[in-house]
Amino acid sequence: MEELRKPLEQPSPRMNPLARLPLFFSFDGKRAVVTGGTSAASWKAELLSAAGAVVDIYTETPCDEMLELAADPPRGPVEIHRRCWTQDDVAGASLAVGAFDQNAQAETFAAAARTLGVPVNIVDKPLLCDFAFGSIVNRSPLVIGISTDGAAPVFAQAIRAKLEAFLPKGFANWAAAAARWREHIKDSGLPFAGRRQVWQRFTDHAIKHPDDIPDTSDLEAFLSEVRGAGAAAESGSVTLVGAGPGDPELLTLRAVRALQSADVILFDDLVSREVLEFARREAKKLLVGKTGYGPSCQQDEINALMVNLAKSGKRVVRLKGGDPLIFGRAAEEIAACKAAKIALEVIPGISSAQGAASALGITLTDRNHAHRLQYITGHAAGGELPDMDFRSLADRTTTTAIYMPTRTLAALVEKALADGLDPTTPAVAIAAATRPEQTVIVDEVAKLPTRLAQTPLDGPVLVMIGRTFANIDQTVTQSTAVAVQGQQ
Repeated sequence: MEELRKPLEQPSPRMNPLARLPLFFSFDGKRAVVTGGTSAASWKAELLSAAGAVVDIYTETPCDEMLELAADPPRGPVEIHRRCWTQDDVAGASLAVGAFDQNAQAETFAAAARTLGVPVNIVDKPLLCDFAFGSIVNRSPLVIGISTDGAAPVFAQAIRAKLEAFLPKGFANWAAAAARWREHIKDSGLPFAGRRQVWQRFTDHAIKHPDDIPDTSDLEAFLSEVRGAGAAAESGSVTLVGAGPGDPELLTLRAVRALQSADVILFDDLVSREVLEFARREAKKLLVGKTGYGPSCQQDEINALMVNLAKSGKRVVRLKGGDPLIFGRAAEEIAACKAAKIALEVIPGISSAQGAASALGITLTDRNHAHRLQYITGHAAGGELPDMDFRSLADRTTTTAIYMPTRTLAALVEKALADGLDPTTPAVAIAAATRPEQTVIVDEVAKLPTRLAQTPLDGPVLVMIGRTFANIDQTVTQSTAVAVQGQQ
């Protein structure tokens, strides 16, 4: 008899230690002090001016770049004072930056700034710094700062270069449009849920059309779409999301976006906790696990919870291991949403079989060995071995992936052997595929149930049968927790 359990809320994990706290300050019209006439000092002054600060530079020997900056600053005014700094110059500044060759001079400047309560940065001397300048990706008002705590500036620059290539330049226009339109949306008369849907449409459109120039007609279209939805604008939505086999890097971009916009996440035991780290911290996370032969939440209870949360205006993500449309009981959840007229989206994931094959370095459809691929389940609704055509497993040109096979594998293999499956057919059992704790057993299919009984595997288990598995790279499986035997 199935042991029942209730949905269990999972607290968000504590924030891991931070070497630096990233903050974004407004410097419009605020005074900043820079000392030193080097190129590095000039660059810091340029950053401060770009942020709107009034920059006073104190140096007897300004470099050419600094002179050019003062003549044509990016935003806030830059004035060069051709003399050494004094303590009175630092007083009242929002922050101070110093570029010095001599440590003693740097220490004196840093001490003076701190005495006056002014945050200080000393170029290339992290131990004297109250704050650091990170590498910047500028799509202002969308701004991304990157810091390695001064440990590897070149590494930070490389990351910035990747982000620069990834983020379209047009995002700057959309971020600026968001700032212009915020009050208009706020005063639109829409309820909170409706206004949020406007921003969701804005975001989806901006991501899909980053190089378009935002126009007020776009805003009116977003507002009209939400108003046209009527009462549905106050309702939430449900998104079925495939979490993949476990490795969080195998999530699709759409899955990540869904997790980052969810209010509530209903997830199964088979979902790796690393995947949940992509969710926004404010999201409520409820474990509604359904484990084979273990404590499980009833499907009707999950359906009701999912629908009720969506009706209350929540964006609900139903997160399932692998692909939600492959032995994930998605049909019942889709039907529940349709019956309740809840907006529904399905985001497929990398299937467990695909993940396992990639982890083993093997193809499921090697044209020399497999002309057909079939996914079957190892147990029926009541946990027993399902009724199926066992002769299909005997086809020498077929690769078979068996989901949830642990308890019924011996009976399944016995029936397949009786219907013609070659007992020497290569087979593999893989647990926690694609995860660091991945475990693999490779053997002939007739021997595999005994091997599994002798060495139980932790985590979600998948069994695959077919001649293509004779080609498994032994170096791949030997690095896992269970040594390979049988197929040599």
